[in-house]
Amino acid sequence: MPGSGEVARILIALGLFLAVVGALIGTAGRFLNLGRLPGDILIRKGSFAFYFPLMTCLLLSLALTVLLWVWRRR
Repeated sequence: MPGSGEVARILIALGLFLAVVGALIGTAGRFLNLGRLPGDILIRKGSFAFYFPLMTCLLLSLALTVLLWVWRRR
């Protein structure tokens, strides 16, 4: 079992990684029009609206898969 120092470093690295990813997604949405791509599902009926960003999810999944694949090959 790793010591408390290793666990602390892992948690800090994970927190920084999530902060960077959150910032990238927040700013990339303005430039890449994420969430409004062709293939995203929007159903409106009266006062009800259902939205599922299918294509956005697929693109983000593909990007993260490639990024993690490259990172793992090191």
